[in-house]
Amino acid sequence: MKNILISTGGSGGHVVPAKILREHLQSNFNIFISTDLRGLKYLDDKKNDIVLINTPKFNLNIFFIFKILQVIYLVIKTVLLLKKNKIDIVFSTGGYMSLPVCLGAKLLGIKLYLLEPNIVLGRANRLFLGFCNKIFTYTRNLKNFPEKLKYKIKIISPLVKKSFYEKKKIKTENKVFCLLVVGGSQGAKIFDNIIKNVIVNLSKKNKIKIIQQTHKSNTDNLKNIYDKAEIENTIFDFEENLVDFITQSDLCITRAGASTLAELSIMNKPFLTIPLVSAKDNHQFENANFYQNLGCCWIMSQKDFNEVNLEKFLDHIIMNKSEYNIKKNNLEKHNFQNSWNDINQKILETIDEN
Repeated sequence: MKNILISTGGSGGHVVPAKILREHLQSNFNIFISTDLRGLKYLDDKKNDIVLINTPKFNLNIFFIFKILQVIYLVIKTVLLLKKNKIDIVFSTGGYMSLPVCLGAKLLGIKLYLLEPNIVLGRANRLFLGFCNKIFTYTRNLKNFPEKLKYKIKIISPLVKKSFYEKKKIKTENKVFCLLVVGGSQGAKIFDNIIKNVIVNLSKKNKIKIIQQTHKSNTDNLKNIYDKAEIENTIFDFEENLVDFITQSDLCITRAGASTLAELSIMNKPFLTIPLVSAKDNHQFENANFYQNLGCCWIMSQKDFNEVNLEKFLDHIIMNKSEYNIKKNNLEKHNFQNSWNDINQKILETIDEN
């Protein structure tokens, strides 16, 4: 059985796809995962197949030369690691943390596959595109992708956990409109400040249920506000089984991380997205725009995201379901042929033929 190393780290946007890749590959290969310290919190660090490669973030300051030396050390460490574990294939989910692993794979002539979950080609993936075997993407029309290398693209459906496909079969009918609010792995304080007041106002004329993600330090405060207004609520900070909350919901308010949008899409849940304005290369807006062009969601810019606009939007959706139903039907059409087995087969076939 061949050995595969999956390089990941940083935010959940990189680590979640890595965990799903492991799900797809673990029956056919021995899987190892390398991560930095930030990514470690999303993984079971007690497992023997988790390796720490803590790549420093590059900034032009007095420590730049020191960081270059640190990366050289990590490349040497990675080469020894790849040899020791007899790694045959390396997968990278992007991000600067993948730099030593991809360089190590290049030096040893190990097959390299990239995954780009965003609609904009990431900078690290762009760096290694020239010597990778294939890059798995969700569309051929990636922003900033060089035309001459498009032959390396292998299109698959967005990666989500196998449990989402199983839960998708469960049909739920809510008697009360249920709103899910997800801040993403990097959190969203702006959601805390705006949404609670809107929900309280809406509850005075509509029966509503709220499931909301917030920072751990704010869970009790938020719950008390909703309890006082007699609004049915579930408040959480991090939930491994987010699929259960998505199953219960009618509509989601979220940032536009690729993994979250893929999870909502496969569950056929329409969403309002407020792209993170600080996201590199504006990739969150491009992620959201991909689904908006399919007629599956709404986008609201952060500058327009305020109590007046949000209350007006939600009131319209609750009182008039026609627009909501169109989005839901478009999601069902988009995901009609999307299956776990189809993605699994495409990944394995690509590895076999390269």
